[in-house]
Amino acid sequence: MKHELQNIISGKSQVRNGDAVQKIANYLRRGKKTSKEFKESKQIKLEEATLIKEFCIKNKFWVTSIDINSFVSSGAEQKVYLLDAFKVIKLNDAIYYETWEDYLNNLLLNNFFFPDTSYELIGFYEIENVLYAVVEQDFIKLDTTTDLEIVKKFLYENGFLNKKNNDYYNPQLGIILEDLHDENVLTFQNNLYFIDTVFYITEQFYKKYQI
Repeated sequence: MKHELQNIISGKSQVRNGDAVQKIANYLRRGKKTSKEFKESKQIKLEEATLIKEFCIKNKFWVTSIDINSFVSSGAEQKVYLLDAFKVIKLNDAIYYETWEDYLNNLLLNNFFFPDTSYELIGFYEIENVLYAVVEQDFIKLDTTTDLEIVKKFLYENGFLNKKNNDYYNPQLGIILEDLHDENVLTFQNNLYFIDTVFYITEQFYKKYQI
């Protein structure tokens, strides 16, 4: 798993619905390598946003409109819209992440660990000078409230230890997984569906794999 994750994050291996995410992440990394000023900037996220906009123009990757009548809910990090009976669209401004690359890595990790609720990046959307990633995800029904003790047991069996409340850490991989309350993990027919994950890759991961 360690080697596989290294290859996915670096773009050498594929993951479900990860193609567009990896292309943009690689585009950001190339931009960093070719710009000394970029590396020294204290506003890395703003510089990344410029690169993302450049990518969207070159590759026609802008989402030009959102059906506001299909609005479902919103939180601190994203807005959710119903696409149809089977899909939702989520707009995320990466507020939980220091960089856009960190957010993109979160998508890749989610799609690796939880392919049943994988995100498909379909473009970027900008309104009132705020840049949003636009992702599609399967619409998941629930038939009971999620038992967080079951979530804890499931994650423990997969190497994630509970740190506090609904936050977890995998010491072998150097990966943090947070905010797994019962609105972000749904239960349907006794199966858990992780619909809103917040993954972070720690320095331990980067030092170990030298990505």
